[in-house]
Amino acid sequence: MDSRSHTPVTTALRFCLHALLVGLLALSATRARDDTAVVVLAGVMAALYGAGALAPVVQPHTRAAAVWLAALGAVWLALLALSPDALWVAFPLYFLQLHLLPTRWGLPAVVVTAGAAITSFVLHGQEISPGTFIGPLLGAAVAVATVLGYDALFRESERRRELIDELVSTRAELAEAERAAGTLAERERLAREIHDTLAQGLSSIQLLLRAAEHTLPEDAPATAHVRRAREAAQDNLAEARRFVRALSPPDLEHGSLAAALSRLSSRTSTPDLTVQFAVSGTPVELPTPYEVALLRTAQSALANTVRHSGARRAEITLSFMETSVSLDVVDDGCGFDPEAAHGMRRSSGSGGFGLPAMRSRARSLGGTLSVESAPHQGTALALTLPLPVALPLSDGEDTAA
Repeated sequence: MDSRSHTPVTTALRFCLHALLVGLLALSATRARDDTAVVVLAGVMAALYGAGALAPVVQPHTRAAAVWLAALGAVWLALLALSPDALWVAFPLYFLQLHLLPTRWGLPAVVVTAGAAITSFVLHGQEISPGTFIGPLLGAAVAVATVLGYDALFRESERRRELIDELVSTRAELAEAERAAGTLAERERLAREIHDTLAQGLSSIQLLLRAAEHTLPEDAPATAHVRRAREAAQDNLAEARRFVRALSPPDLEHGSLAAALSRLSSRTSTPDLTVQFAVSGTPVELPTPYEVALLRTAQSALANTVRHSGARRAEITLSFMETSVSLDVVDDGCGFDPEAAHGMRRSSGSGGFGLPAMRSRARSLGGTLSVESAPHQGTALALTLPLPVALPLSDGEDTAA
């Protein structure tokens, strides 16, 4: 009779309702045991009730439930016309009507049932007293309050269950995102360490060996050994660079930094936010740590734009100049007070870590990060990195990492 989960409480309530209705029908039949029609109608109503209670199709707010209640009501009215004791069956009927019918139909059905119970009491010539009217009406009021209160508690319980399910799902997604972010951060750290130590060291060794090779006579016994050492250093430098490229962010694996920023702009654009990307100057090949820093800064800045600014438009500009490369991210959002935000982080020890992380990246590469913003005036962020000094060419290959 109900698709809701069978908890111990709901099971006990159903059992009590079944027992109450069957008990009241048995009482009516017992008190009118000499009236065959009353006994038969009480038996018919009990059988009809049992059939509906066991029928899977009888569910709240369905046509089958309405038809079943109408049949029960018709039999009960016939029983009520024959025996005033059937009046008390109205109480369990209240619960059935409120539970199975929509509220806009359940309340009128309860009122009609209470009116029929009071009318039958009068028509059977029973002594009229205030209890004649108060009893059925009070029972109806109790039933309404109980059923509506239970439904409200059930809806609240369902909302809490959905929130808990959503929370569990969100925690799992957050844990997965944190694992992925940690993996990417470690890959970037390893790439930076390999670039700053092994790759640069091998490049220096190669240059020193080339210089030594040029100072030795061609027929000197050591020349061949120096040449082989230089070639081994060159091969290992190429291998180190392959490691650095393999450990770089996935967005940089297929294409240039400009292509990665263009894809980032397209992915971030929504019907409410338009993100445009432009390149200024002549692009030059940048070391992997530079590309990673520029890409991560753009990603973090756009994430802040989406989450906090309410902007309608944002622009990313990658500028190549003679001695530096810069990334500018500008939006027309609500803006903020950078000094107040910095003070709040220092005083509370909390707050976002986006800007501090971006400044740390800039400092690690000898660059600067500036943020210009004011409430209701948008935000402009600029990352500037000095271009690395190019090292001499070696066998047609640029040895700069």
